[in-house]
Amino acid sequence: MTGKARPASLRQLVLQAPAPVITRSLGFHHKSTPRIAAEVGGSWNRYAPGNHTR
Repeated sequence: MTGKARPASLRQLVLQAPAPVITRSLGFHHKSTPRIAAEVGGSWNRYAPGNHTR
């Protein structure tokens, strides 16, 4: 079950949060998380990561 649960969880996460946030928080590869987000139809494609408090 663990083998199928991890990808399913990641697919659900990218629908709820921006891919760069998930990448940094959970240590996924910076190219795989945005790719998965695009596959599942994530709407965070215009998220600009970084410090916006300047």
